[in-house]
Amino acid sequence: MYRFLFSSKWLGYLLLAAIFATACVFLGRWQMDRRAETLAEINRVVTNYSAAPIRFDQARDQFTRLDPAKEWTQVELKGTYDVAGQRIVRNRPLNGQPGYEVVVPFRLESGETVVVDRGWLPIGNKNPGSPDSVPAPPAGDVTAVVRLKHPEPELRRGAPEGQLASIDLAAYSRELGYPLLTGAYGQLASETPPAAEMPAAFPKPSTEEGTHLSYSLQWFAFGILMFVGFGYAARQQARNAAIDAEDEALDDGTVHSAASARRRPSPPRKRKKATSEEEEDALLDAQGY
Repeated sequence: MYRFLFSSKWLGYLLLAAIFATACVFLGRWQMDRRAETLAEINRVVTNYSAAPIRFDQARDQFTRLDPAKEWTQVELKGTYDVAGQRIVRNRPLNGQPGYEVVVPFRLESGETVVVDRGWLPIGNKNPGSPDSVPAPPAGDVTAVVRLKHPEPELRRGAPEGQLASIDLAAYSRELGYPLLTGAYGQLASETPPAAEMPAAFPKPSTEEGTHLSYSLQWFAFGILMFVGFGYAARQQARNAAIDAEDEALDDGTVHSAASARRRPSPPRKRKKATSEEEEDALLDAQGY
């Protein structure tokens, strides 16, 4: 009944179903990997974002090479801002609005220098390609609490003077002409004394898991349904073939019956027996009465 499954047509259908199901499994696992990354990020935010700040000497190694598990850790820095080294970073949207971020070198009491991202600025209306104004950091000794962030990769595109294409700390250090700790930078949480004017503070990262789990389950379901559909189509094909065979057998039986009926000889007709009155009339006619 299912011999047709070995035909080239149905083997081709099976191959297509297998390819589609494999793609669905791949996409489902990709969504699961993204979910795992999201959950790891949520765990870092929940664990580190609001934890008590640690001293710089406890976090110095993180500014050399940041452990992913330590991202968002709060660190207390003491030193002064290098206002001359201040830059704005281009193409930094926030809540759907285009803008910039303000980064400033922060020279520590130990003599080392780290980079602090002080906040976000909207695009300006006076000069295209730059904010209307950049708030200056506090002068003199400052105590800043920052959250550790990974540096960004180099973008192969230029930027106007006083601006950066990305927070690429190695390139920023070359531009400044003095060394920076390039393993991490700090996203400003607070500073003392406060500045007269501040860029917009960064919002807390989202801790919503998103839709990765539901998407992954949908992809896995699509892969299974492909084989379910293949099985259903094969079953319907087998049922249709069986019905066609029954109809063909029935038609052959009807034809043979009709042919046999045409070949069968008709039975001889029996003569009708004459009644006694008819015989008597015939005899009288013969005698001339």
